Amino acid sequence: MTQTNRRHLEPGPPLALPDVLDFMQLLWAVVHGLERSSKGMAANLGVTGPQRLVLRVVGLFPGVSAGDLAAVLHVHPSTLTGVLQRLVAQRMLVRVAAPSDRRRAVLRLTPRGARVNGQRRGTIEAAVAAALARVRPADRLAARRILQRLAERLGANAAELTDRARARNAARRGGKPRPRS
Repeated sequence: MTQTNRRHLEPGPPLALPDVLDFMQLLWAVVHGLERSSKGMAANLGVTGPQRLVLRVVGLFPGVSAGDLAAVLHVHPSTLTGVLQRLVAQRMLVRVAAPSDRRRAVLRLTPRGARVNGQRRGTIEAAVAAALARVRPADRLAARRILQRLAERLGANAAELTDRARARNAARRGGKPRPRS
C-alpha cells in the first residue's frame, strides 16, 4: 500500500460542510437509522417500521378506511396497498364492511395485531419518544415546523421532477405528457 493510499484510510479532522449539506447529512442519518431500526423490528416483532405505524394508527382509530389512513400517513393509497396486504396476510389486520356503508371497507386490528400494537420496547416509536423527552417543547415545535416545510418542499420538488420527466419522455415519443395519476 502506498503512502498516498494509507492517508485516505486514516481518520482526519471532521469535514466542515455548508449548512444545507450538514442538515442533509443529519437527514440521511435519520433515514438510515429508520431503515436499520425497521429491519430490526421486522426480526424482533415481525413487522417493519411502516407496518408498525399502520398498526398504531389503526389501533388509535379502529374502523379507519384505507384512504383516510393513507392521508394520515401522507402517502399515496397505492403505496399503502402492499403494506396492508402483508398485514392482512400476517393476520394482524382485517378489512371489514363499514357499518354505515357495506360497500366501503374499513380496517381493524386482529388479536395478533393488537398484541404487536401493544409492544413498546424495541420500537422506532420508543426511540423517537426517548429522543423527544430530552428536547424542550419550543425546540420540538421548531423542529416540527422545519420538517413540515421540508416535507412540503420535497413533495413539490418531486412533483416538479416527475412533470419534467413526463414532458421529456412525451417529447421523445412526439406526443403530449401523460396526466399525473
